[in-house]
Amino acid sequence: MLRIFDTSGGGGTRREFLRVGTAALGGLGLPGLLASKVSALQRADVLRDRSVVFLNLQGGPTQFETFDPKMTAPREIRSITGEVKTSLPGVTFGGTMPKLARLADRMAIVRSYRHGISSHGPAAMHVMAGGNATKAAMSVLYSRVAGLTDTESGMPLSTIVMPGAVGKQYGKLYKAPDRVTQAGTISPVFKPFDPSSGGEIVDNMKLRIDGSRLADRRYLLSKLDELRRTKEKSLAFESAGRFREQAFDVLLRGTSRAFDLSDEAPALLERYDTGSFEPSDAVKKRNSYAKQFSPVALGRQMLMARRLCEAGCRFVTVTCGGWDMHGGGKEFTMVDGVASLVPAVDKAVSAFIEDVERRGLSEKILLVITGEFGRTPKINKNGGRDHWGNLCTLAFVGGGLRMGQVIGRSDRTAGAPASEPISSSQVLATVMHTLFDLQEVRVLPGLPNEVTNAVAGGEPIRELV
Repeated sequence: MLRIFDTSGGGGTRREFLRVGTAALGGLGLPGLLASKVSALQRADVLRDRSVVFLNLQGGPTQFETFDPKMTAPREIRSITGEVKTSLPGVTFGGTMPKLARLADRMAIVRSYRHGISSHGPAAMHVMAGGNATKAAMSVLYSRVAGLTDTESGMPLSTIVMPGAVGKQYGKLYKAPDRVTQAGTISPVFKPFDPSSGGEIVDNMKLRIDGSRLADRRYLLSKLDELRRTKEKSLAFESAGRFREQAFDVLLRGTSRAFDLSDEAPALLERYDTGSFEPSDAVKKRNSYAKQFSPVALGRQMLMARRLCEAGCRFVTVTCGGWDMHGGGKEFTMVDGVASLVPAVDKAVSAFIEDVERRGLSEKILLVITGEFGRTPKINKNGGRDHWGNLCTLAFVGGGLRMGQVIGRSDRTAGAPASEPISSSQVLATVMHTLFDLQEVRVLPGLPNEVTNAVAGGEPIRELV
């Protein structure tokens, strides 16, 4: 379905006045070149009817003020926001997560996840790759097996939703896509589709024609022919890349609506909205990075993630920056960062969980919440916590896995696992188990051995599956 817009005004606004099925356009909606190359791999016996939304809290989310408050520890260690009781008996979350606390029975909290890496770049890429030998992010592995786009709808099967994807006003907020979508030894053509790239891809997925000329069939056909020539020209240049090809597929097959939040009910938009969690003026004054670390777009990002999953996207990466809370001149102190970021996650993620449940999709969408590492047990002299790879924040929601539990336990300072550690390779295996029939992946022709091993060679977290 191609959406055509009237550009002649009408009260100063643009009106959508026609939708044309691509079948009526004389073959204009041709399958994407790259999608056709991998369509043979899109077999029902390999792909499960499930999606993954991977919420990456960039910078290293604190385990104390989120899912492991450790109020039995000394004051300089335990959660600065206290704790709140959850719907799971005897389990508490950080004190500024009351909404998620009420939904804890729909979650699985891991308190023994460790990978031991405490440097931003290496840790971030390790987590998103699940430590696999190709070093490619899970989203890239998924596309390498499943393909780039759905051959019927044109929807990209893997997408990254950074703040700029949900509004130009969020374009200056922090983003570090290379740390969460790296291709490793796999071709970069399989990296997630980025609707915020260049600021034009999704915005231009509409054919705009003056309403007074709609009846002019020759003019309409000339505009459609111009669009087709632009598509063919873009494919002639490798530098145009598959992002433009995917954008055309999204346009010509009508899935651009999934990227447009404007038709959502105001009440639902308000439920997701995190616009009120802007850091205070005082924080911005003493912290030069505070403005770009605002979580004001997070709610809309999570809403778009749900819409994309409904439209057929199977791996959505959502980023939220600002979690590097060292204190000092540039970084947030724990007080500053927790005051804006944690409540934003509480609101956005709880809205997502309830929205997905209301739509009957809880079994079909798996939400993973983590970051590159955790934070040090002891608060430093600047009022912050430093990098800590010995215990990391991790939680799962839905996806047909076993919810309503806490997996593993931390030691008395929440600085290391006190039970068998959960590894990054287990996280990867759990995600791939959700998305694929791994027995079929193991015998799927045309995959390099390193990809097959990365996708189907691990052991999922046993408590979840």
